[in-house]
Amino acid sequence: MSRLPDFEAWAVFAMVADSLSFARAAEELSLSKATVSKAVARLEARLGARLFHRTSRRLALTEAGRAAREDAAALLAAGEAAEARALDANGTPRGRVRLAAPMSFGIAHVAPVLPDFLAAHRQVSVDLHLSDAVVDLVGGGFDLGLRIAALPDSSLRVRRLCGVGRSLVATPAYLARHGRPQHPEDLKAHACLGYAYLPTPDRWLFSNAAGESVTLVPDGPLRANNADALAPALRAGLGLAVQPDFTIWEDLKSGRLERVMPDWQPPPIALNLVMPPGLPRPARVSALIAFLERAFSTAPWAQAETAPQAPLPSPAEAQALT
Repeated sequence: MSRLPDFEAWAVFAMVADSLSFARAAEELSLSKATVSKAVARLEARLGARLFHRTSRRLALTEAGRAAREDAAALLAAGEAAEARALDANGTPRGRVRLAAPMSFGIAHVAPVLPDFLAAHRQVSVDLHLSDAVVDLVGGGFDLGLRIAALPDSSLRVRRLCGVGRSLVATPAYLARHGRPQHPEDLKAHACLGYAYLPTPDRWLFSNAAGESVTLVPDGPLRANNADALAPALRAGLGLAVQPDFTIWEDLKSGRLERVMPDWQPPPIALNLVMPPGLPRPARVSALIAFLERAFSTAPWAQAETAPQAPLPSPAEAQALT
């Protein structure tokens, strides 16, 4: 019989490939750095290929490492799922949940509520991965993802948590200096601060209750790939920006920002929980789903229904927006 795969080495490689750090992987696995390094070396010897480029300052995947990363993540996820199913036999949530979320939303809203979840579920841990890029849940071995978008059809399972309003906003000082636009065409004469991770960052779409739509090319002094990076320029009065309510609701409440062109709205979006296909879900995942539903369906910025007056974006535009 052929010898079994070195599952431990594959799992260790998956952790190192995810963090690009032997030290962080060792800490996560409660192993010594030497043990982690030996496991990767053992796998490299078995495969006959180097998986990492190593320097004194940097660790990077080789071509062979990039090719093996997805398979390693899938093996690790399958092993964790099998163990979790066995542990779930007694009905107590336990084990690790891998959760992906957008950067700004994750820092401002997900991280602050997780302590309550972890206090209620002492045998569950959460691996929170923050990125404004759209994460491959299946390939990355994630149990859940939070996406703020109008999502197109896919093989993933989606549960809508709440609507998320988006508004064109500016400071009172900016509007006093430059005037208050009434129509999207007026924005051609204004400084527009842009978000680079939109599928169409060079075009803004607005619609009104009468069904009219206007697309324009925004122009301004700053575009960033993170919503929080726009906030200082926006609050300094350097321009207008389209922002989701969860980033600006306190500024609107205090009067630091004002909504502009309320009769014209960007396409509606929602906060969605996205899950890989397949059942059953481990108890630990179901527990986190229920917790996030409760936490975000009643958030002060949440909308019970996404605003109906604007049409949904096309599939090309329906990626995560923040």
